[in-house]
Amino acid sequence: MGDSHGNTSGSLSFILTGFPGLEDSLYWMFILLAALYSVSILGNSLILVILKEEQSLHQPMYYFLAMLSVNDLGLSCSTLPTVLGTFCFNVKEVGFDACMAQMFFIHLFSWMESGILLAMSFDRYVAICNPLRYSAILTGSSTVNVGLAVLVRSFISILPSLFLLRRLPFCKANILHHAYCLHPDLIRLPCVDTTFNNILGLFIVLSTFGLDSMLIFLSYVLILRSVLTITSQTGRSKALNTCVSHICAVLMFYIPMVGVSLGHRYGKRAPPFVHTLMSIIYLFVPPMLNPIIYSIKTKEIHKRMVKMFSGAFGCFTFVKSLSLLITEKSSLCPYLACELEESCTVIQREPE
Repeated sequence: MGDSHGNTSGSLSFILTGFPGLEDSLYWMFILLAALYSVSILGNSLILVILKEEQSLHQPMYYFLAMLSVNDLGLSCSTLPTVLGTFCFNVKEVGFDACMAQMFFIHLFSWMESGILLAMSFDRYVAICNPLRYSAILTGSSTVNVGLAVLVRSFISILPSLFLLRRLPFCKANILHHAYCLHPDLIRLPCVDTTFNNILGLFIVLSTFGLDSMLIFLSYVLILRSVLTITSQTGRSKALNTCVSHICAVLMFYIPMVGVSLGHRYGKRAPPFVHTLMSIIYLFVPPMLNPIIYSIKTKEIHKRMVKMFSGAFGCFTFVKSLSLLITEKSSLCPYLACELEESCTVIQREPE
């Protein structure tokens, strides 16, 4: 841990403390995080399967939802290695390059989520305020271009902070407050003045998250103004109902993000569990709740998901009952058990 850059990028490593102040509750924290990961990965994977299989959902609105689900999967998987290492295998040390890579992906997916939410608000604006030109403005190619633009912007936004952080000498106790690497947590460790890094980071945050949130707010002002011109109360409710899921996703993302950013900058005297709680809400809750909200509020996805779970539960119940019946009958009548097994095979081969 010397002053040279070679030392910084070579033998340097960081210690992940997990959740300060909650060392006696690690078992329950592991159960909580395992549940969050399971719901997030399963929920977003199901959303992607449904969007792929259901032809009626091949529309720009659902293409953006697919981007959001892929991004949430990426965000969950970017924190998974060190969280598992910290809580399952008690591996709390992470190398410099591995920490930089994890920080890159966490912030990349965070910036991408902001851009995708902005694109989804533009989609709702065009659908409600200019519905006659919706299919002309939001074509398949334009949707792909928007997704690529979001990816490129996020990649360019994170590179300066990552490049400057790599060049700083680390000579303090390299202990991180979380079970993963975040830029606000890392930037306090160098033994030189980091004012420029903080100013640059604040500028990037304001020019991305700040600009995106302002444009989202503006789009909903225009949407609300357009909705108020609709004379039918049913029409107003129907138009606003298409925005409820997106509004929930925006609030779940931006409120914790602002809390984490302000907490690291101005809440240094706050108890450690406050930062821990905010980071959990920021990184784990949106990927978990987004698929739940969209599966409840989007009629087509809700129907398909109910059908999938009903079919899986019905199949499980049928197989279990049949196996119990075969077991009971086999001791009394081997011939009847054989017939039931053949019937089960025929049923399994029959199409739905």
